[in-house]
Amino acid sequence: MNKRKIIIDTDPGIDDAVAIAIALFSEELDVQLFTTVAGNVSIEKVTKNLLKLLPFYGKKVPVAVGASRPLIREAIDASGVHGKTGMDGYDFPEEDHSLLLEETAVQAMARVLKESPEKITLVPIGPLTNIAILLREYPEVADKIDEIVLMGGSVGRGNAGVYSEFNIKVDPEAAKIVFESGLPIVMCGLDVGLKALVYPEDSEIIKDMNPVGNMFYSLFKAYRGGSFKTGLKMYDSCAVAYLLKPEMFEVEETFVGIETQGTYTSGATVVDLKGYCNQPANAKVTVDVDADVFKEWFLDAISKCNI
Repeated sequence: MNKRKIIIDTDPGIDDAVAIAIALFSEELDVQLFTTVAGNVSIEKVTKNLLKLLPFYGKKVPVAVGASRPLIREAIDASGVHGKTGMDGYDFPEEDHSLLLEETAVQAMARVLKESPEKITLVPIGPLTNIAILLREYPEVADKIDEIVLMGGSVGRGNAGVYSEFNIKVDPEAAKIVFESGLPIVMCGLDVGLKALVYPEDSEIIKDMNPVGNMFYSLFKAYRGGSFKTGLKMYDSCAVAYLLKPEMFEVEETFVGIETQGTYTSGATVVDLKGYCNQPANAKVTVDVDADVFKEWFLDAISKCNI
């Protein structure tokens, strides 16, 4: 079976850690490269987290350090959700610095794309800063990108502003570049993330599955993306779920505009489901997910994360 080649751009992050594991242990995906971006916490912390996760998972995939701040804005973070380190709650082994490339994230992505005999899917599960810079500095690689499957945005209300989701809110100018790139885009946003929940009984099952599940259980107790008692939101795993089981999602192909100027709405994703903007569709948007199917898929995916 030919595995689907992907590059994951990430800001670990507790829900990132879960999505990364599912992708790495999947028999259908081939992770060619990890790139880091400032988001949930600083670039130094998210890179350190990734370099701890990979040896814990027993995987050797190259890592390149990306943007330390948004294109033009001051950085914000989500340490209130993920803890000061971004992955509070578990005592990881030391990070594996041998995985670090000397190239920047953008340089590494451009090289991997150019060298690949087949197209590669980009999977950004953090702010879109690195992807925007890649498309601006290396426009020639666009033909080597199969599609961009991202976690970010919202059809309705936001979690970092009235209408803005965190990943887009951090760097709306970067998101605007990506959504206006003309590339195939799948937006897995808050609307499905709010339904992709891990409940207490699921956490108890995960804890006893394997060492990876036990680690997740420890992280979940420190995670503030929802409530450990009422259900934790697995936002980033939705992007990986779409890659592996897209039929669990309801998808609308539509125009998505990124608000960069609004006094109260900066970072909002304007998902034009009714055609008010009179613009051609530029993205597939996941508007709903079968929560029961997601739960079954999620538990099965974690059971396969054997180290």
